[in-house]
Amino acid sequence: MRNKRLPPLGSLKAFDAVARLGSFKRAAEEIGVTPTAISHQIRVLEDSLQTPMFVRSAREVTLTQAGLRLQQSTRRAFDDLQEAVNDIHHAQLPSALTLTTTSNFLTHWLVPRLAALKAAIPTLDLRLHTSVDRVDLTRSSVDVALRYSMQADKDLDSTLLYEDSFVLVASPSLNLVTWQDLTRATLFHVENRHVPEPSPDWEYWRACHGPATLAIEAGLRFTDETHAIQAAIAGQGVAIVSRLLAQDFIDKGILVVPFEQTLPGGNYYFVTRHDKAGRDDVQALKSWLQQAITPA
Repeated sequence: MRNKRLPPLGSLKAFDAVARLGSFKRAAEEIGVTPTAISHQIRVLEDSLQTPMFVRSAREVTLTQAGLRLQQSTRRAFDDLQEAVNDIHHAQLPSALTLTTTSNFLTHWLVPRLAALKAAIPTLDLRLHTSVDRVDLTRSSVDVALRYSMQADKDLDSTLLYEDSFVLVASPSLNLVTWQDLTRATLFHVENRHVPEPSPDWEYWRACHGPATLAIEAGLRFTDETHAIQAAIAGQGVAIVSRLLAQDFIDKGILVVPFEQTLPGGNYYFVTRHDKAGRDDVQALKSWLQQAITPA
């Protein structure tokens, strides 16, 4: 038996809307035509199939048995069409870029600059991820890492962004001027630092800069640099922290660097796989970071 010719697509679209919404008026509003136009399309459909699709009353329209059968197919067909259109549209959009970094870097440096990043690269679909453990870029869906380490990873595409150092910071309310003032302040210790080596702790500070009378065993201990910075801002004591992470607070006068001495830090690297290094979004993000992170 030969297949019967399909009704016009416009009539099927009108039918599907009426069947789904239960109203000619609401169907017309959804499609953007008049109720009269919807009625005309339904007549075209019913003439084509030579059977009524709806039972009409003053209060409502309900589907006939033929209408119920047709709606099962139109719903699947239009759902499939919509999914295909969405897929085609999404395929033309820039792909999302997932970046992983440390929570400290994200909190103190990147988050305050997200608006500037969006303004500079409005098409960038950036997904942010933080992890204490190093993410294996060769085995995960993560595209880019901002890593803090002593040297570049030779197996990946690595670009040096910033050579860090560690500085002593405190609230200006502590009025630290002399080394003697430092011996009377509460020292904040940040534990479990893996980079740099040697660790920029108070023992290393005293060995490099003094004073010899500094009681490095005393003070408060933190497992996270963010908390040490916040405690320093609150005027509770003195911390040795990454200059990059503290720089915004220093620039605003919220924290001060009372002594010019520093301890060596690690390096911030922009890291990605070689096969992703040439992507436009990866290149754009790297370029923006290189400019934004450069010391004034």
